Amino acid sequence: MMKKSTVIKVLFTFLLMFCGLPMLFAANLQDLLNSSQIDQLKAGEHPAQVQFKNNDLLLVPNNVTLKRMIDTIRTDLNPSVIAEELFLYQKPAHTDGSDWTSAELAALYNQSVSLSTLAGIQYYSASRSAMRTFYETSSVIDDPAAKNLLPDPVFAMPRIELTLYARQKDLTFGDNIYQYTYRSYPGALVFIQENLTDMKAGIFTAVKKNNLHSVLAMLDAGDQILIYAVSMAKASSVPGMNDRIGSSFTNRAEAIIKWVTSRADIAFGKNP
Repeated sequence: MMKKSTVIKVLFTFLLMFCGLPMLFAANLQDLLNSSQIDQLKAGEHPAQVQFKNNDLLLVPNNVTLKRMIDTIRTDLNPSVIAEELFLYQKPAHTDGSDWTSAELAALYNQSVSLSTLAGIQYYSASRSAMRTFYETSSVIDDPAAKNLLPDPVFAMPRIELTLYARQKDLTFGDNIYQYTYRSYPGALVFIQENLTDMKAGIFTAVKKNNLHSVLAMLDAGDQILIYAVSMAKASSVPGMNDRIGSSFTNRAEAIIKWVTSRADIAFGKNP
């Protein structure tokens, strides 16, 4: 027989799901990762893995909903390259040290849908051995065909599921249209980027449309947020280029993680 507290929590979760309200349950970091990964993160390291022709996920946190989501993408895409990275974000001292509040969750969600703020972010270019602008421009648009610019949306609370379209000029892969799918569920915010146009490097098509899926998950872990990023792509094969491609995916994932943490700083009031 379940304990009374467990029954109440189950009923409360069901009620929140039924009403479509944000759910605020945190997990323990020990439940999400193994001890080696936790030690690396606490030492300030950012565990990363890049694989070619091997679809095993090595860093995905132990979160059933997230794993199911990523497994579906991986099975459908059958990627030729997978790049994963973990990052641990420390909440500011003025938070209560447990679950994020509904106000913090709403603020974090609104920061994550502010796609215009991706313009100008930097990443380390492996080919140039220097920092380079990732997205020169980034805007929410009404739909992939009309491409009319829209302001970043603002919501009173996270949507259980939301689809946005964006037009982003990548200095490596050109001017492209992307779909961003946002999902929120107990203790987590997740967004998935999918390319809706061919990504070209000059005249060379590096990734055909719908062949790149990048997932970023923010998992509440009490006084910390575990950030997991994975990019899965069916990329064009170029002999001798695997190391450069792997570095590029990892470095670009790091740039997105830095963007997310800067938006989290704003959401949690770390920035004035």
